[in-house]
Amino acid sequence: MENNQEIVAGLDIGTTKIACIVGRRNEQGKIEILGMGKAKSDGVTRGVVANIQKTVESIKLAVREAGDSAGVDIETVNVGIAGQHIRSMQHRGMKMRESLEEEIRQVDIDQLIDETYRLVMPPGEEIIHVLPQEYIVDNEQGIRDPIGMSGIRLEANFHIISGQVTAARNINKCVHRSGLNVTELILEPLASADAVLSAEEKEAGVVLVDIGGGTTDIAIFFDNIIRHTAVIPFGGNVVTEDIRQGCGIMREQAELLKTKFGSALAAENKENEVVCIPGLRGREPKEISLRTLAEIIQSRMEEVLEHVYFEIKNSGIEKQLIAGVVLTGGGSQLKHLKQLVEYMTGMSTRIGYPNEHLAKSNVEAVTSPLYATGVGLVMKGFDYLDRRRPKAIDGAVNPQKLVVKGHSKGILSGFFTNIVSATGDLLKDDEN
Repeated sequence: MENNQEIVAGLDIGTTKIACIVGRRNEQGKIEILGMGKAKSDGVTRGVVANIQKTVESIKLAVREAGDSAGVDIETVNVGIAGQHIRSMQHRGMKMRESLEEEIRQVDIDQLIDETYRLVMPPGEEIIHVLPQEYIVDNEQGIRDPIGMSGIRLEANFHIISGQVTAARNINKCVHRSGLNVTELILEPLASADAVLSAEEKEAGVVLVDIGGGTTDIAIFFDNIIRHTAVIPFGGNVVTEDIRQGCGIMREQAELLKTKFGSALAAENKENEVVCIPGLRGREPKEISLRTLAEIIQSRMEEVLEHVYFEIKNSGIEKQLIAGVVLTGGGSQLKHLKQLVEYMTGMSTRIGYPNEHLAKSNVEAVTSPLYATGVGLVMKGFDYLDRRRPKAIDGAVNPQKLVVKGHSKGILSGFFTNIVSATGDLLKDDEN
């Protein structure tokens, strides 16, 4: 990434596709997509790398295509992580300050977050994000930004997201073997949320449901704060597999049937509507009823949505989510899915397109829900660049937002070697 023109690349390593999106920020602060590339993802299963060599080849293909279409050389990427190993938890951290006279500064918050990164996790797990929700100063609750306040006891409620060290290491390995560096490792639903949700929705209370090929990612926001995250190990691929088995056809034909004729509501299809599938090697063609097809899809989607609804209830703020549900990802393009979600959850639903913060672009395809995560990763890249800029306060350079020392990410140190700035500061993920 060149700082003078600030070009950022996001790499979405998904189960169905690997997409690389390149963007820059224009004068109005909007993201302009310069180019994109995608490749079939053969080495990833349910969001986790299962074959490094195949994944490396797909990454190289997608990155080369994105670089060519944008006219840039891509060396550094923002990478997404998902998979059923992702867990989230709440934690309250505390720091006692020495002086009541001195105001609370950024460095106090940095130290508090740094301490949280040191939490002892179960073997084989590593903290990916520490997201501050609210601060408490001397038992005064509900403080969004404590900088400038006086107080001895500084506390914070944190939303902590963790994942398997091996899953993260394998992503790291794939990206490095593709000749690239990793800027940050970002939970995919957080990236998607940045791309498709408006500030008003996050304030009012909203559930983002990103239906991918291998996983369905959930992020719940209320009062502009992330309240709950989850990854469900089901996605569009299980629907395709059900169609393949239920109709006795090839996988490619099942995928085509799902995308062209599929519906999440069987009642919307007439009994006499049929589609003809060519037979194998001179065999008779098969006639498949669209009502039967929709019944197969509906039963599986209901199962996925039951998991989603369980997570919504699990968040404890089901009744406060005024903005309802926003569906994104490739699976959200299934016909009548919006109606099925509304029927099952009783919440208003819309399809989320990643053009919420995008400028007009020549790359039209990028506004599809398929690329919500990729666009979000580009946006997170610009957040990262903003955090790296030194901010002058009282004539001194303010320590960067959320500074982390080397020990906090020790297990994954390979990831963060390129995050060392010229001054030797180590930076870490933002709370946004």
